[in-house]
Formats: sequence, C-alpha cells, structure tokens
Amino acid sequence: MTAGLWQNWVLPGIWITVQLLVYSAALAAFTAFTVGMARTHRSRAVRFLAGFYTEVFRGTSALVLMFWLFFVVPPLMGWQLVPMWAAVLALGLSYGAYGAEIVRGALNSVAPAQREAGVALSFTPWQRMRLILLPQAVPEMMPPFCNLLVELLKGTALVSLLGVGDVSFAAYLVRLATQESAQVYTISLVIYFVLALVVTRSMKALERRSKRNIGIEPEPGLLGGLFSRRAESKIAGTEVAGGASR
Repeated sequence: MTAGLWQNWVLPGIWITVQLLVYSAALAAFTAFTVGMARTHRSRAVRFLAGFYTEVFRGTSALVLMFWLFFVVPPLMGWQLVPMWAAVLALGLSYGAYGAEIVRGALNSVAPAQREAGVALSFTPWQRMRLILLPQAVPEMMPPFCNLLVELLKGTALVSLLGVGDVSFAAYLVRLATQESAQVYTISLVIYFVLALVVTRSMKALERRSKRNIGIEPEPGLLGGLFSRRAESKIAGTEVAGGASR
C-alpha cells in the first residue's frame, strides 16, 4: 500500500470513523440516560413511553433505520440529511435504546434503603437521582457501557453503505485500486482493534475513577493484579521465614 493511499483514503477514513463514534456515542449516552431514568419514573405514562421507545428502537435494524432516515425522511419532510448525520442519528438512537436498559438496571440495583434515605432527608426526586442514585449506579453501568461502545465502534462500518468515507469504505476503495484484499482488510481489522483497545482502556479508567468517587477501591488491572500477588507472596514468605527463625 503506497503512502498516497494512506494519506488520501485510509487516514481520512480513520478520522471519519472517530467522528462517527464520538457523535453517535454522545447521542446514545444522552438517549440512554434520558430514557433509562424515565423507565424508573413513578408516572405510568412516562414509563410506558420510555418502554415503547426502547422496544421500537431495539427491535429495528440500525442499517434499515439509517436507510429510512436518508431515503424516506427527505420526501416526507422536504429536507435532505447528509449521510454523516443520518448515520449518527440511526446509530445514536438505536444504541441509546440498548443503553437505556443498562441505565434502568443499574438504577434498580441501588439498595431501596438509599432511596428511603433520600426521602427522609426531604430530597426532591431529581435530587435523589442526582445525589444518591446516579453516583452509585454509574460504576455498575461502566462495564456494559464499555461493551456497548465497542459494538458501536464496529457498527460505524455500516455507514460505508451510504458512501461515507470511513475505514470500511476506504478499505473498499483501496482494495479496488490495489487488488490486495488480504493486506487491505488485515490492516482494517488492526485499525478497528486499536480503536477498540483505546475505547476499552478509556472506559476502564472512567470506571476506576467513578468507583473511587463513592469510596470503592477498584480492582487492579491485569499487570496490577500480577504485581500485587507477587508482593503478597513475598510478604507471606518473609513472615514464614521470620516465624521459623524465632
């Protein structure tokens, strides 16, 4: 693969993929928290509307929704969405519906006594949500949110069917130009893997920080766990040797 192909197609494709991920993740996060909190609302009507949204967008294909927004909406509304924003809307709304269930489950996992404590302190429902429930629920959301964000990253490849020049579309063009399918798609896999690794590490850091904010000591990572086990074994060996000498 020549330097010109990298500069003109692959690198811009990586940048477009990153933009798609950031914009879609922002919309999905807003949707997930809004709908997820609505799923726990005391009003039956609010819960019904939130549940209806979740079922509709979980039960429809993100690709078909993308096509619907791009090809069907313009004749109905009289204005045209650019492919990039049609893709962001479709991915954000679809993955936001999955995220809403994560938020709902995490909020429901908070001990009922915590809610009762908020009521006893005369907190409003929003104060209870902001000061008591969300700080304890967010650490529980982080692992499934990490998986969902990686799935969203891989889902951005769908936008190539709308002609958006992401990594997948760039790989397709480079393959046509060079006829080197194995090399081109292997590099594409590596690019997605590196991006997913960055996402995973970032979410792990956020998870550790959110746990520390509520006084929970996070579990050490892989290397941290190895080093801690070595230190514990050394300390145990020292204590045994000290006891034997006495």
